[in-house]
Amino acid sequence: MKIAYLDTIGGIAGDMTMAGFISAGITVDELSQELQKLNLTGFELTARHVLRNSIDAVHVEVVVSHEPHYHRHLRDILAIIEESSLSTIVKSRSKAIFTTLADAEAKIHGTSIQKVHFHEVGALDSIVDIVGTAICMERFGIEQVYSSPVKLGSSGFVQTQHGTMPTPTPATLEILRNYPTVLTNVPHELTTPTGAAIVKALSSGTLTDEAITAETIGYGAGTKELDTIPNLLRVVVGTLEPSLEQDRVVVVETNIDDLNPQLYPYVLDKLLASGAHDAYLTTTIMKKGRPGILLTAITPETRLDTIIDVLYQQTSTTGLRIQRIGRRKLTRTEIEINTSFGLIKAKSVIRNGREITTAEFEECKRIAEERRVPVLEVMRILEHELGNR
Repeated sequence: MKIAYLDTIGGIAGDMTMAGFISAGITVDELSQELQKLNLTGFELTARHVLRNSIDAVHVEVVVSHEPHYHRHLRDILAIIEESSLSTIVKSRSKAIFTTLADAEAKIHGTSIQKVHFHEVGALDSIVDIVGTAICMERFGIEQVYSSPVKLGSSGFVQTQHGTMPTPTPATLEILRNYPTVLTNVPHELTTPTGAAIVKALSSGTLTDEAITAETIGYGAGTKELDTIPNLLRVVVGTLEPSLEQDRVVVVETNIDDLNPQLYPYVLDKLLASGAHDAYLTTTIMKKGRPGILLTAITPETRLDTIIDVLYQQTSTTGLRIQRIGRRKLTRTEIEINTSFGLIKAKSVIRNGREITTAEFEECKRIAEERRVPVLEVMRILEHELGNR
């Protein structure tokens, strides 16, 4: 599995993340060309090599030539992304990061997510930082993101559009709630809200004893020179060893007996779109003999708050049960394989030393529609051709 490991040596920010990937190998020209798909003008991406504690790194700057001074709402930013010609996965990751920011800002300022004014993160350079990071991850074929515990500065202050804020800023701390952090004695803003949102929205968690095969390593530099630590984000692109496919997840469940059943498919879609690994319904008999539904969502710890919000906002529940459990899973690899129907997408797992390859159902359905044959027939043919090795 191709992963990106974000090692927050000196914290993380949007420009540091993008710089780390540039250091790892994507070119500024290639990244700039993709960013043009946003259909936004008035900016230029520049990058230069700098030394941080004698480590060669890349520092990125988004030079804005003209941007009217106004505040954007979440819907404005999501519309810019959605109306672009960027790929689906870049759009999805970018929107997830901005939505994470909006959730935090809404909680801090006591307003709704629709009414949040983004200020700095609505500015052109921040849109470029976030979308640029998503483009870099697609360019490297990243399937999952992990990080070290996120470094935070403390006992300092930073100037924002809201005035003087303590470090870590309320937005950064809110975003990283329930995510492992390290509160350092550095009196500077090591991790920005944008950097925190990249981690919270995209990361599957932290790594400790897992075996990583590093393929490419890049260093993104922050602007300040720090006295005590290198102001760097290390981006490691590599593979996670398949023998250690185990993690911990959170099971959230609730019993409901008074919700219009037409709403359940919508709720399940919202849970999955919000980062749940799985979401499903189980019929049950509740107190007083009334039929009900046990609604269950399985989520990574990093998405727990968002999943809880969805359940409270989209259902009639007034309470949830939350359990943290271990999980082990077979390593799943997405592959393309030649068949009598041409090149198709399939998944491969190793079970007891035996490789099991199965065609994706959507591929079977596509072939059935193109060839005008029953999908069962397509599945039978592919099962025979792929075999079990």
